[in-house]
Amino acid sequence: MKLNTKLVLIMLTLLVIALLTLFVMNQYSQHKLVEEIQDSSSAISEVLQKSVEDLTSESDAEATKLSEYVEEAKKKGIDEINIIDNEGEIIDSSNPEKIGKQRDLKKLQKGFKAIPGAKGSKGVAGTIVKPYKLVVPVIIGDEQLGFVEINLLLDNIQEIQHENFIRRLVATFLVFVLGTAIIIFLARRYTDPIHRLAAGVKKVSAGDLSVIFPVESGDEIGELAVNFNEMVEKLRERESLEKRLYEAEHLSRVGQLASGIAHEIRNPLNYISLATDHLKNEVNVACEGSRPDLADLLDKIKEEVRRANYMVLNFMNYGRPLKIRPTEVSYSELVSRALPVLADKLDDQRIRIIADIARDLPPMWVDPELMRNCLFNFITNASQAMPDGGAITLGARFDQDKNLFVLTFADQGTGIAPEELDKIFQPYFTTKEAGIGLGLAITERIIREHGGNIAVASEPGTGTVFTVTLPGKGERPRPA
Repeated sequence: MKLNTKLVLIMLTLLVIALLTLFVMNQYSQHKLVEEIQDSSSAISEVLQKSVEDLTSESDAEATKLSEYVEEAKKKGIDEINIIDNEGEIIDSSNPEKIGKQRDLKKLQKGFKAIPGAKGSKGVAGTIVKPYKLVVPVIIGDEQLGFVEINLLLDNIQEIQHENFIRRLVATFLVFVLGTAIIIFLARRYTDPIHRLAAGVKKVSAGDLSVIFPVESGDEIGELAVNFNEMVEKLRERESLEKRLYEAEHLSRVGQLASGIAHEIRNPLNYISLATDHLKNEVNVACEGSRPDLADLLDKIKEEVRRANYMVLNFMNYGRPLKIRPTEVSYSELVSRALPVLADKLDDQRIRIIADIARDLPPMWVDPELMRNCLFNFITNASQAMPDGGAITLGARFDQDKNLFVLTFADQGTGIAPEELDKIFQPYFTTKEAGIGLGLAITERIIREHGGNIAVASEPGTGTVFTVTLPGKGERPRPA
């Protein structure tokens, strides 16, 4: 419901409440007024009846009854009763001092009129009550017996009117207070979200794009919250796009520089490879085969130079499609070829390798050199995460139902922080002081190019587990 509609409904509701309250109070006042008038009329009728009895009676005993009756009649607004004969003499009165006094019949005005020159007196409710005079001729048959003069103080009627005025005033005040309370409630209800929204806008303007305003209503405030959230979401998308563009530009510059450096590295690597071959020939001639250990050492140097050259080549071609040359190879053979090169380093760090490879593991259809590179990267990363030593478990099994190889690499290292898990496969992202951040990026790309997937689970302080799934031979990738 819209805010304007709510305000109109509230105003109409208050108006209806005020009208109903005033109507009910007016009906109650009219009822009380009618009752009071009826009581006053009954009292006047009784006074007239007593007066007629006085005029027609020759006894003085009725005067006492009239005096006693007036005490009751005063409660109903009758202040004084005078019975006057045709000669103007007051023959009976509720005020004994006026009995026997003469009145001027010419000045005696018949009917109901205010007493001229009379000052008002305070009534029961504290209001000024003006006295009235009722003069009624008493006629029996064709003969006029005299007049009845009744002084009235209609303080009860004025009290009712005064009470009705007070009630209306109080009712109007209460309706006004109710309306004010509702307005204050609505003001706080609708201004508090606006204040929170303003505070959220300040946070957003300061660069905090994590602000989300809850949508609690369908009115203008709710629409404003929806628009605000959409604006923040677009700002997040824009910020994310700007970050990606910046990173892309940064990576492009770093890549160009690194590619140039890698190209220069290949020249000394080629020289080292040729020099190694020459030394091996010289050793074989000089020692005549008596130093096979030197020959093995030179072979390892040759192998490492070749691997380094291969890594440089992959690094230079990172932005290009990989050339995969799959062959049928045993996973145990890949591990046995990778471990001797790393054995000395692992021994120095007191790290042992645990091979948990299923005995019935079928041969894999992969590029041996690329997969060997992946093994180097996983084992090297695991050893760097365990400066105090530990165990690296290499697991391998084959899922017949899904036709998938499942390879696991588990360490007991320091683990990876949760906020860094989504970044470890990004190029040039690294937490190590020495490193360019391409190891896992290249590994992830090799696995993906083989049609597989790589997942990581880590708990800081406990260790990290990389899980690689590769398709079986029936779903092997097409050779490049």
